[in-house]
Amino acid sequence: MRLRIRVTNRPRRALALIDTPRPDCPLCHGTGGHAWDYTTPDGEYDGSDFEPCTCWNDTWHLTLLPLPRRTPPGGYSNEPPF
Repeated sequence: MRLRIRVTNRPRRALALIDTPRPDCPLCHGTGGHAWDYTTPDGEYDGSDFEPCTCWNDTWHLTLLPLPRRTPPGGYSNEPPF
């Protein structure tokens, strides 16, 4: 597990620890998975799908600190934890 700190927006804006793909993974080469593009029978783009690699869990996160929803016009927030 390779943990990184990121700003998340689910379910609200917060600093969170998230798992990231292994950079030396032989299956995905550090990209975290493979994207598959789909086409219609006449060759037009019809969307894409992403298959995550087994080297990471893209749903795991641990919220560390909630952040204010928005900055008021004065630039300061009295919303906890600030």
